[in-house]
Parts: sequence; structure tokens; C-alpha cells
Amino acid sequence: MKKLVGLLIVAGLTVLSSVGQNRTQGGISPEMLRHIVQTSSTKQNVALSNAMASNSIDDLARNYRNNVVTDKHFSVETPSQNIHNQKQSGRCWMYSSFNVLRANFARKHNDTLRVEFSHDYLFFYDQLEKANLMLQGVIDCADKPMDDVRVQFFFKNPINDGGTFCGAADLAEKYGLVPVEIQPETFTAERTSKMGQILSSKLREYGLELRRMVADKKGAKVIQQRKTEMLGTIYSILSLSLGEPIKQFTYVFRDNDGKAVGEPRTYTPLEFYRETVGGPINGTFIMAMNDPRREYYKTYEVELDRHTYDGHNWCYINLPMEDIAQMAIASLQDSTKLYSSYDVGKQLNRNTGYLALDNFDYATLFGTTFPMNKADRIATFDSGSSHAMTLTAVDLDAAGKPVKWKVENSWGGDSGQSGYIIMTNDWFNEYAFRLVVDKKYVPEKILKAAQTKPVMVMPEDPLFSTDD
Repeated sequence: MKKLVGLLIVAGLTVLSSVGQNRTQGGISPEMLRHIVQTSSTKQNVALSNAMASNSIDDLARNYRNNVVTDKHFSVETPSQNIHNQKQSGRCWMYSSFNVLRANFARKHNDTLRVEFSHDYLFFYDQLEKANLMLQGVIDCADKPMDDVRVQFFFKNPINDGGTFCGAADLAEKYGLVPVEIQPETFTAERTSKMGQILSSKLREYGLELRRMVADKKGAKVIQQRKTEMLGTIYSILSLSLGEPIKQFTYVFRDNDGKAVGEPRTYTPLEFYRETVGGPINGTFIMAMNDPRREYYKTYEVELDRHTYDGHNWCYINLPMEDIAQMAIASLQDSTKLYSSYDVGKQLNRNTGYLALDNFDYATLFGTTFPMNKADRIATFDSGSSHAMTLTAVDLDAAGKPVKWKVENSWGGDSGQSGYIIMTNDWFNEYAFRLVVDKKYVPEKILKAAQTKPVMVMPEDPLFSTDD
């Protein structure tokens, strides 16, 4: 028996030794470190190293030929409107959505009337609905272990500011809209991080409680009643932070000079939505995506990428950039702005509001290359949609091909090109991802493809983060 135990101990030590050997072989040994140092070019770049010790990487890598944007002409441009500022919040998706809606309203009235929608109002319901989506999702997955990927999805990010145009459509149709004059921004609406932390902590606490209730075989009615009580607390936190949503108000429309047009009327938010937007938004548009990893002319649906539990998952058709560009051009030529989203942090010159592939030469600065293509960058989480902006203009060459684009941003009128950003078509092809297009500008072939049954994809996919 002692001999057997001894053999087992020896075998165990052998296994541990083998594991240790493998770990050593995969680590940085002194010999490997010497080789790393020898192959490094640091010694030959003392001057550059000294410069980088006292300057930002972007300042040293900046291509100064692109430091001034001289060509600001656009052959196709939609009417301008005042620039908004999302400040320290992740609501770019709502700003871009409202930019499209208010532009459509002005266009319907021959640009003689204007309207500005309250972001604070709809953001309140966005947060309330996302809280419910998290809590109900926890209930629906309560039979799964805590380390299940879907359970962790809800607990890791119980609530956030981000979203897409689909969310704005669902929320506005359900809760209506109000003018910004009636419900203006609060301090917290413009600086959302602290409220988000508080809500997240509360929702995680509530999620654990709901899981325990399911485990204890509490009835569905009792669980739903408790969830409603929890949402009452969330409502109170939101009311104190954002102000309680307006239920009814009196409003008069004004022209571009601020002069009242007609008599004041009393509206509910849903009545004001119907007055300014008209009918449903859902069903009037397609969302196009450029994802070179997946088959083109196929539709895909992102599970749990929605703002309301009873709303629409984000459903898109995957298209080549050439098709996306042609639909965008058709829309802009008819003076219609578009919701669009990008990986805006790549090669952005914030001083000039200019996006070009050669704004910064990091490769030369560091003596290396960055050869990944768009598909590689998406697959490795190196790139993806991060920020929504409103596509407003395109410059076409003599052959009708796009040369550059212009977007209305939500970083304030003193950012970029007086609140706008100009991007080359080469940059657009590499870092544009989403485009929402009115169906009347979509070719029949694409409309038919968009009606096919979608392939379901999971929200953990590298490309499906929300627009912030």
C-alpha cells in the first residue's frame, strides 16, 4: 500500500513538473529576454525616445499635411440645423436619431418650422425599460448557473447609455416625444456615469434576489409583483436624477426666426409624437451593416439588442460598402439625412474634425506595420461601431463616385468643423458600420433580401456593442 502511495506521489510530481516545464517554456526566459532586447530598435532611436518622453504619441505621429482641411465643398448637402451636445453621456444614438426626426419634420414643412426634442424625456424611459429588460432577463435565465454566459451578460452590464436607432423608434412609439423646452436636460442627464453606477449596483442586488425567489419556487405572480416594486425604486432614482417625465404640456411651434406659428395647443407626449413624426417609425426603414466576416445580402438579428423587453431586436442586412454608399447618396440627393455609426476614434484629428486613413503615421513612428483588414479588426475586437452621427452630405466626382462625406456630430458646435466631421471615402469604407435608410431609397433586391428570415447572432459578438 505504501509503495502504491509512493508511486502515486511520484506520478503527481511528474505531472506537476511537466506542467511547470510547459509553463516555463511559454514564459520569458533570460535568454529570450536578451534576444528581445537585441531585436529591438530602441538603441537606434534615442532621439525619438526622448521626444516621446515629453510629447503625446498623436502629436508625434500626426501627418501635418492633413492638419488643415481646405476642401470643404460638397456637391450634395442637406440643410443645416443647430448642433447639439451630448456632453458626458453615451446617448449619441438618441442624438443622431432625433437629428433625423427633426430634419424630417423641417423638410415636411419646407424648412419653415423647427422642433427640438427632449433627450432627457426619452432617456428616462430608456433607462427604465433597460432596467426591466435586465430584471426580466434574470428571471428568464434563473434556472441557469451564475457563470452561464447569458446570466453573466445581464449581471456584467445591467444598464448602459448606449443604443441604436431601433431603440429610439421603439421608445418614441411607446412613450411619445416632448419638446426640449418642456423637459430640458438635467445635470445628471449630461453626466450619466454616477447614476449608471448606482442603477447597476441596485439592479445586480435585485437580480440576485429574483434568482433566489425562483430557486425557492416562488410563484410567477409573486415574482412579477416583486419585480414591479423593484422598478418603483428605479423609477424614483430616475425621477430624482432626470426629473419625472412630463405627462401633458402646452406648446406652440415657431419658425426659424423664433416667431410663433399658430396658437398654443395642449399635447400628451404621444399626441406630440404623432404631430411631429406622424405614423410608426418601425417598418419604414432598414438597418444596413458592413461586416466582411459574414455573408452579404443576408439578414441577421442580434439577440437581446433592444431597449424594451417587448420591443424589436436589432435586425440588419449585411451589405458591401458600395451598396451602403449608393443608398446613402440616394437619400442625401433627396435632402434626407441618415443615422449612421462608425469607429470614430480611429485616425480622428479632433482639432480639424477630419477623418482620413493617414492622419497619424503610427507605423513609421514605432517602426512596425498595422496590416489587419476590416474583418480582422472586427474579429479581434480591434474595431467596431462605437459612435453614432448623422450623415448629412457627400461630395461626388465626375463619375458620381463618393470622394468624401460629412456628418453632424453631437459634441457641440465648437468641436471639429463647427460641430461637423469630414471623412474621406477611404476612411468611410474602413470604419463605417451601420446605416439606417428609409425604404424608399433602398433597391428592390436589397428590400427582398431584408425580408428573409434572419440568422440569430449573440450580443457578445465583437461588432455588436451599442453606439455611445
